[in-house]
Amino acid sequence: MPRVFFALFALAATSACGSSESATSATPDVDAGGSIADSGSAPVDAGGAVVDAGTSSGDAGVPGCDLAFRVQNTSAKVNATSISAWTCAAGVRTMTGNGVPDHAVVGGNFATPVGAQSLTVRFPLAPARGATTTTPLRQAVGYVLNSVKLDPVTDGTCSSTATSTQRGGGCVAVMGRDPWNIEAMGGAFTFGTDENNAHTQPNGQYHYHGMPEGYVARQGSGARITLVGYAVDGFPVYARYGYATATDAASAVRVMKGSYRTKATPNAGRPSTTTFPMGTFTQDWEYVDGLGDLDECNGRTGVTPEYPQGTYHYYITDTYPFIQRCYKGTPL
Repeated sequence: MPRVFFALFALAATSACGSSESATSATPDVDAGGSIADSGSAPVDAGGAVVDAGTSSGDAGVPGCDLAFRVQNTSAKVNATSISAWTCAAGVRTMTGNGVPDHAVVGGNFATPVGAQSLTVRFPLAPARGATTTTPLRQAVGYVLNSVKLDPVTDGTCSSTATSTQRGGGCVAVMGRDPWNIEAMGGAFTFGTDENNAHTQPNGQYHYHGMPEGYVARQGSGARITLVGYAVDGFPVYARYGYATATDAASAVRVMKGSYRTKATPNAGRPSTTTFPMGTFTQDWEYVDGLGDLDECNGRTGVTPEYPQGTYHYYITDTYPFIQRCYKGTPL
C-alpha cells in the first residue's frame, strides 16, 4: 500500500493490506523463489530508461505464460536488476519476481529507496466472472508483468470535523478509522509519486497508484492496446487504450474512460470542500452506468489482441478510479 506524502504534516501509515508506511511533508530525495531465465542485462539511456528488456513470451499461444526477463535498471533511484517470470501449469498462472521496475525512475519523493522483494503470486489461469457480485479490494489489485504491484488505495482518513491537512487538523495516515477515506491521486493531499504514478513503501516495495507510464512507453508508442499485467482474480489488465466497439477488433482504437464522476453535492457530514476539494475522498466519487466505457470495476467484456475470442478484462485509465477498486472474479 502506498507511502503517503501528505502536504504539511508527517504521520505513519499502514496499508489496508497490512504493510506499514510513513508520511512526510519533507522532500527526500533474488532471486524470487523460482527459476528465472536470464536474458541478459539491457542497456539504458542517459536517463536510466531501459532500452531493451530482453523479454521472451508465449506458451502454446497462452498469453502471459513462459515469460521471463532480467533487466539492469541504472536509474539513480533504482540501480538494481529487475527480475520477473510468469509460468502456467495445472490451471494456475504463477509470477515470481523482485518488484523492481524495468523502466526509468527519475522523479518522486521516496523516503525509502527502491528495494528488491521476494514475490511469488498465484492467479487463476481460467478465471470465472461472477454474475452479480463484486469483491472490494483488500490487497494489491494485481501485478504488472515486470512484477511491480498495482495498489490504488490508501489507509489515510479524515474525521468529519477535520479542518486542515496539517498535523492535528483531523486527518491521520496510520490505520485510519475515521469515515473519510483519502484518495492517492488528486485532492488536498500531495503524494510523493513519480512520473510513473508510483512510489515506495518503507520496505522499498515500488508500486503503482495509476498509469504505469514508463512500462507502457516501453511497449511501444501511439494508440495501441497494451496488456500490462493480471489482476489477482486472473483477468488481464490493459492500459489506456481499447477498441471503440468492445466486440470488434476492426473498430478504432481509442482511450478508455472510467464511468465515475465527483458528486454534485457532498455527502452529509463531509469536511469543508474549501479545505478538501471534491475528489479528495473516496466517498466523493460515484459510479454512473454508461458514463464512460467501463463498469464499476473499470472493466468490460470484449476482444483484445491477446484474447481474440473475447474475455472480461480491466483497464488502467487516466480518469478515476485509475486502477480498479473491485474484482469480478475470485482470487486464489
